[in-house]
Amino acid sequence: MSRSGVDKAAILLLTLGEQDAAQVLKHLGAKDVQRVGSAMAQLSGISREEVVTVLSTFSTELEQQTSVGIDTDAYVRKVLMEALGSDKANSIIDRILRGRNGRGLESLKWMEPRAIADMMRTEHPQIAAIVLSYLDSDQAALVLAAMPENMRADVVTRIATLDGVHPSALNELDEVLEKQFAGNSSTKSSGFGGPKVAAEILNFVGTALESKVLEEIRSADEQLCQRLQDLMFVFEDLMGIDDRGMQELLREIPGDKLIIALKATDEELKQKFFKNMSERAAQMLKDDLEAKGPVRLSEVEASQKEILLTARRLADEGRMQIGGKGGEEYV
Repeated sequence: MSRSGVDKAAILLLTLGEQDAAQVLKHLGAKDVQRVGSAMAQLSGISREEVVTVLSTFSTELEQQTSVGIDTDAYVRKVLMEALGSDKANSIIDRILRGRNGRGLESLKWMEPRAIADMMRTEHPQIAAIVLSYLDSDQAALVLAAMPENMRADVVTRIATLDGVHPSALNELDEVLEKQFAGNSSTKSSGFGGPKVAAEILNFVGTALESKVLEEIRSADEQLCQRLQDLMFVFEDLMGIDDRGMQELLREIPGDKLIIALKATDEELKQKFFKNMSERAAQMLKDDLEAKGPVRLSEVEASQKEILLTARRLADEGRMQIGGKGGEEYV
C-alpha cells in the first residue's frame, strides 16, 4: 500500500512521541495541523517495515538539507519557482514568506468562519476582500457564506479585481488584527487576490449561493463573471482527469459519498468512474445507484464538493492533475 505524504508525516510524528511531536506541530499552519492530525487519528495497521522506511527516507532527506550559508528567502523563492513555475509560484511566495511575521492575519486561520465574518461585518469590503484572499479557499468560502447577503458579491468582485496589496497597508492590517485578538515588508506588493482566488473561493460555497453571487456580479460586470466561471472547477470537470488520476481519486473517496455524488451526474461522467474501477466494483456501484432512493440535492452537492476537495488535495500532493473549464491547471 502506497502511503501519501500526509500519512508519512503522521507516522513520523507518532514515532517521535508526544512531546517531540507537539513541538513539531507548533511550527505548522492550521490547515496542516488539521490534515496531519486527522491522518494520525485514522492510521491503523502500520507495519514495522513501514515505520523503518519512513524514518529512513526522512533521515536521508534531512542529511541532504542544510541552512549553513543559505539566504532562506532566496532559497524558498528558487525552490518554488523551479517546482511550480513563475506564474503559480508568485501567487504564494509572498504569503509563505510573510507567514513568519503575519501574526494577525495568520491567526485568522485558527478562528471559526462565522467569527471572522462577524469581524468583517463592520469593515470596509476591501478589507474583507484582502482577508478572504489570505485564507485557504475552503475556509474563505465558509466566511463568505456567513457574511451579510448584501456584502457577498461586492467582496468577491473586489477579490477578483485585487492586484496585489502594498506591504505597508498589509503590515498595518496585520497589526490591527493582532491587537484585536492577541513585519518586515518587501519592496513590491504582496500577491493577494485575483480572479483565480475568487473562483477558488466560489468553488467551495454551495451551488445556490454561488449562483446568486455570480448573477449579481454578472449584472455589474459580465466579462468578469464569465472569467470567474471559466476558472471555476466543478464536478463535471472531473471528465478531464486522466485514468491514472481518476484511479488515485477513487482510492480516496468513501463509497457512500460517491453513490450520492453520482446521483445527479450525466451518463458520460458515470462511465468515466466505472471504467476506472474493477468490473466487479463497477457493477456493485451501478447496483447501488439503482437501489438508492431519492436524495436531497443539497446532499448531492455536499458530496460532490467533498470529492472536489479531495481532488484538490491529491493535486497539491502531486498525485494527480486537475483543470478547470478554462483549461487552467490547478495544483
